[in-house]
Amino acid sequence: MLTDRSYDYWFWFIFECAECIFIPAVLPVWRGAAGGHGWGWAQCVRWESGEERSSQGLECPLWCVLCRGGRDRLKQACQRGRGALRLPADMLSLKLPQLFDIHQVPQVFREDNIMSGYRHPRSSALDCILSSFHMTNETMNIWTHFLPTWYFLWRFSMLCFTVDFMSESYTWPLLVYMLLVCLYPFTSSCAHTFSTMSPEACHICYFFDYGALSLYSLGCAITYGFYGMPDCWVNSRLHQYFVPIAVGNTLFCTSMSCYSRFVEAQFPQKSKVLRTSAFIVPFLFDSLPLYYRLLSCCWGSCSPSEALASHSYHLIFAFLTCFLFASHLPERLAPGHFDYIGHSHQLFHVCAVVGTYFQMEAVLADMTSRKEWLMLHSALPSFMGTLGMFTLGVLLNLAVIGAFSASLLRTPHQSTSASGAARAQQALPVDKED
Repeated sequence: MLTDRSYDYWFWFIFECAECIFIPAVLPVWRGAAGGHGWGWAQCVRWESGEERSSQGLECPLWCVLCRGGRDRLKQACQRGRGALRLPADMLSLKLPQLFDIHQVPQVFREDNIMSGYRHPRSSALDCILSSFHMTNETMNIWTHFLPTWYFLWRFSMLCFTVDFMSESYTWPLLVYMLLVCLYPFTSSCAHTFSTMSPEACHICYFFDYGALSLYSLGCAITYGFYGMPDCWVNSRLHQYFVPIAVGNTLFCTSMSCYSRFVEAQFPQKSKVLRTSAFIVPFLFDSLPLYYRLLSCCWGSCSPSEALASHSYHLIFAFLTCFLFASHLPERLAPGHFDYIGHSHQLFHVCAVVGTYFQMEAVLADMTSRKEWLMLHSALPSFMGTLGMFTLGVLLNLAVIGAFSASLLRTPHQSTSASGAARAQQALPVDKED
């Protein structure tokens, strides 16, 4: 960087370019008391990249550090030096990231009946984070799971003060459940945030999202298996194999949902059916004890309780979640009218979180109210049956995600519809370096 002792204030400009690195000379400076008055162009930008370049407009992203605010002065300097540098006078104005319509982005990023509000399909990680603070068609998807993550973490931290997770094995199913309740909304929020970095990143982000959801189903099975089993099912063969079967269900769920993304471009309806089925199967299996208990109460074989009431609310919101995921309502009725707020995936997130809240309350009620009876009539939860199964589920799901990710990166054209992506990329305005 070149400096001049006569300059009381100076600006340091850094240019970034994908092709090579340029070292710019000093740009206009303010001549203060030490010499001269007002703005002066002591020296224009000269390129020192090892090759000659004509004095043309800057085509690289520009960062500047201003001393003492100098906003108006720099704007005035930009007006005076526009002929030399072609800097726009409004370079200091806030410019939000550009959004695109559905026909301007590759197929892999498109959502049914969401017509606008798409982010750039080659966003940087920083772009993705910043996009969560202005309105896109993903903003509400991000926040409807990110904020509940903090609520569940708060509830978990409160439980840590009242429940002895370290030494009381009866609490280990709850420990696994709370870990996964905190994990799945956070993973979903991250997937929606960073899914526009590239087509491959989009798939991999949702691979992890599916894995977290399938592990959450395992956490549900562990708590139902130890706290929610009907009295007549305790110590039965189903009770003994309930959690191991749930581990197998998580592998089925993650594998099927990840595979569905490979066939999505060619067979979108088949992909939807596979993905929906992948999550319905573990849910139906995990909820078998609840169905029996609720039906028993309907037949008058048991008395209503706080836990059963919360379980009922949870099942209602679970069915509503599944309906919204499969139906794409309300945007299907009015494409383009719910692009930013109110589309099915946002409502799906909200219903899932509310359902999880009622489920958590039901699990806590069952754990407390049935503790004495369960400790008398069934074996205490073991490490292998709780934390061991949780660890096994995590490792197996990571292996599945790794296998699908490796296959995706080896043959990206099979899953990202490269030709269609290239055509859509040509329709994008050139507003950044990819």
